[in-house]
Amino acid sequence: MGGQPHNSSELPPFTLTGLPGLETSQHWMFLLLGVLYIVSIVGNALILFIIKEVQSLHQPMYYFLSLLSVNDLGVSFSTLPTVLATFCFHLRKISFDSCMAQMFFIHLFSFTESGILLVMSFDRYVAICNPLRYATVLTDARVVHMGMAVIIRSFCMVFPLPFLLKRLPFCKANVLSHAYCLHPDLIRLPCGDITINNIFGQFIVISNFGLDSALILLSYVLILRSVLAIASREERLKTLNTCVSHMCAVLMFYVPMVGVSMAARYGRHAPQYVHTLMSLIYLFVPPMLNPVIYSIKTKEIRQRLCKILLGTKF
Repeated sequence: MGGQPHNSSELPPFTLTGLPGLETSQHWMFLLLGVLYIVSIVGNALILFIIKEVQSLHQPMYYFLSLLSVNDLGVSFSTLPTVLATFCFHLRKISFDSCMAQMFFIHLFSFTESGILLVMSFDRYVAICNPLRYATVLTDARVVHMGMAVIIRSFCMVFPLPFLLKRLPFCKANVLSHAYCLHPDLIRLPCGDITINNIFGQFIVISNFGLDSALILLSYVLILRSVLAIASREERLKTLNTCVSHMCAVLMFYVPMVGVSMAARYGRHAPQYVHTLMSLIYLFVPPMLNPVIYSIKTKEIRQRLCKILLGTKF
């Protein structure tokens, strides 16, 4: 569907989409997403509260986990307004500037999560491969610097995206494929030359997600080599067990991302709701499951959580 071109002075609104082809199921989808939001927000808030209250958790590993929980809260809150409006109140219009702001924050938190998982893998590498130097390598000041570096890097990569889109004319129906604004979705709508946008988009994806995933893989190769050098099978399993939560977090983040990319490239003939559901899994599952996994696998967090919820310990 065509139309008159809109330049940056007119700033056309966008139309959000729920689940194309499954309109009759959207109220059930809202209930499901509502549960995911509640679990994510409450779970991550509890993780932050427990780490703050329990003195034994004031260590680099849990400082990074706190940063991950704050980031997951950011992901949830950045999508909540439009998802609520689309699925609950059937309000599908979003202004150009609001869409750009939401896109910025969603991608900022997504890029930041990748960086946090990278520094967490470095934490596990030092703890297992150089345990005697752990306290001197990962000082509180260095943890803060690493966290700030991750946030600043993510901000610098995502910051140009709204401006690169705003310079383009829009002459299509401006109907988005999701209930929130994503750059790959928005880049399909301009009727101008999007070469620069495509090149920059590919550059930041490769330099962020590609580099981070390669370094995380390298850290686990080095960890595995160090673990295999341990003579006792029981000690090997005990050492690897300290990495299980982080490995799960990495898989939950990168597997849906790869799935979304593969679907976009090779699943063009699949129903649109398949792409929408995969995107929902990518954005909703990690923030929900990260606090669940860390609560199950971390004894101190599990005990304090049981004390809060049940008034007991085990």
